[in-house]
Amino acid sequence: MADISQTNINTAPIETSYASLVGRRALILGVSTLLLILCFFIDVTNGPGQFSISTVLETIWDKTSHGIRLEVIIWDFRLPIAVTAVLVGAMLSVAGAQMQTILNNPLAEPFTLGISSAASFGASLAIVLGWSVIPGVGHLIVTMNAFFFALATCAFILMATRLKGVGSETIILFGIAIFFIFNAALAMMQYMASEDQISRIVFWMMGSLTRASWEKIGLGAALLAIVIPFCLMRSWKLTALRMGEETAESLGVNVARLRIEMLIAISILAATAVAFVGTVGFVGLVGPHIARMIVGEDQRFFLPLSAVIGALVMSTTSILSKMITPGILYPIGIITALIGVPVFISVILSTRKLRQS
Repeated sequence: MADISQTNINTAPIETSYASLVGRRALILGVSTLLLILCFFIDVTNGPGQFSISTVLETIWDKTSHGIRLEVIIWDFRLPIAVTAVLVGAMLSVAGAQMQTILNNPLAEPFTLGISSAASFGASLAIVLGWSVIPGVGHLIVTMNAFFFALATCAFILMATRLKGVGSETIILFGIAIFFIFNAALAMMQYMASEDQISRIVFWMMGSLTRASWEKIGLGAALLAIVIPFCLMRSWKLTALRMGEETAESLGVNVARLRIEMLIAISILAATAVAFVGTVGFVGLVGPHIARMIVGEDQRFFLPLSAVIGALVMSTTSILSKMITPGILYPIGIITALIGVPVFISVILSTRKLRQS
């Protein structure tokens, strides 16, 4: 009896410490979500035309409350852009988080596999030659071409992972090879293009939220609603994988199957995001890296916080793109690169220090 009591006394501080840790992480997630909501409303209220915050909020609540002009500005332009920024940021960051997990590489992101270059080539085919890989898509020809080539690239990588002996390093090498192949093909398309077509290709590659629409928002929200719970159901397996493949396998995790499942989820999210807004780099790197520094590797908190921070980065980027020059909406790919490069360098330096220690 004394031994049992002593055991309870010894484990109580551990349980209290764990509960406190979980509580802190939940609080961080809640505060980050509130900050995201605040940035979202700032994004909606910011833009050409001087409208008070109360007027904008009233129009969001009742679109007809301030006339047709404000209804069009808020509901057809500002809201789709703001919501798309949140969804695309979350999609890229979740994809980046899982890419870093399955490859055990903090420098990995969704575009590590050459997805962006494949999508850019698909878009250039539509812009330069007018070729559509999916017939009958009409004005969505550029978007659907980009989506098809991005998804096809991911499917190729998936098939490659089924080969015997293919590990995380080989997957990265496949991605690098695909990146250079499609970059060369894209350069060929640009060489064949007219000046106007080159301008359209370059603008598409810079990334833009002006392509936002409620149909795309519905699709993006549905994908996130499916993929995030799908990943959370495998949270402990993914957390175990971060401790190493051998450790995960010793705990009963089927690493090969888990990697394929996550590659499918990453492929769908990354292909959809790049088809929606074009090439937007570094969000899938920055979001997970910041989340990992705050809450660690526990996927129960790491994954949702990665989504929130990725959405927060994109929402902040959307605000900045309107504020640099009033009346002009700058491509978001430029701004995310300016934000992401310093973080990318810090990741490289921190990884180097860890290896030296």
